[in-house]
Amino acid sequence: MKICIFSGTFNPIHNAHIEMAKFIKNNFNFDKIIFIPAYKPPHKEYNEDFSKHRFNMVKLAIRKYPEFEISDIEFRRKEKSYTYDTIKELYKKYNIEDKIYMIIGSDAFEKIEGWYKSDQLKKLVDFIVFIRDNKTVKFESLKEKGYNFQYAKMKFIDISSTNLRLKIKNNENVSGLLPKEAEDYITTNGLYKN
Repeated sequence: MKICIFSGTFNPIHNAHIEMAKFIKNNFNFDKIIFIPAYKPPHKEYNEDFSKHRFNMVKLAIRKYPEFEISDIEFRRKEKSYTYDTIKELYKKYNIEDKIYMIIGSDAFEKIEGWYKSDQLKKLVDFIVFIRDNKTVKFESLKEKGYNFQYAKMKFIDISSTNLRLKIKNNENVSGLLPKEAEDYITTNGLYKN
């Protein structure tokens, strides 16, 4: 099986996330794109109740796409969500052909060497890097250090979860920026108002 994972906080999931996953599915030969919401992000503020909301939003937003799947692998662990640990578990769970691939933004990839067990992680995954803000980024030094990656040649979609949260807090219109299912869930549960 050829799988590509898309992990993150998804706080909230938005249309750029969906379009990125669709682009990967349409341009690479993967059997599944697996969304993995972080339960307890290592470098971000953590709230257990809110982690459940983030998980629910992703689940609702991707359910109409049969090629997408959501994994609760990091929720079941109930510990800090380190990618290395998640990848190790996925290799046990799936019959992987070749390697697991991972969608990553260029901003996160720039910091990859600082990730938990990064030296071991680079042997387990190949990265598909999305360039943020249409910047020219060069990662040749990472390639020399054994990080296998390729660029996703998709036009940058300027939507950020941070800006979305601010817009919702300020009662601004977010229609068209996030999946309708996620938008309805946010409204129903009164999220991002504080």
